[in-house]
Amino acid sequence: QVQLVESGGGLVQPGGSLRLSCAASRNIFSLVTMGWYRQAPGKQRELVAALSKGGSRNYADSVTGRFTISRDTAKKTVYLQMNSLKPEDTAVYYCNAKMVVTTGLQDYWGQGTQVTVSS
Repeated sequence: QVQLVESGGGLVQPGGSLRLSCAASRNIFSLVTMGWYRQAPGKQRELVAALSKGGSRNYADSVTGRFTISRDTAKKTVYLQMNSLKPEDTAVYYCNAKMVVTTGLQDYWGQGTQVTVSS
């Protein structure tokens, strides 16, 4: 199992920046991928960015060029740097980890952190 604890959300004006952090309870190289999803009111949860164990990055089209996912393996932490934020980025952001278990690939989720972009 893996526990994920997010931090760094808050209220920011359009054009501003925030950095989200996700601390894992185990070595992140034991995880297939770590990433960030978001869910806005009335919408489905969607992938924002993902980082594989091998270092491959994947971004949603809507955030490409504005958001950057990175990791600090010593701190067992993944970050999401969000720049040039827009009101449409407002959502609850969830950290996700995928790990191979005996029954296949298992998803683990953090508790979520609110990001609000508003003037």
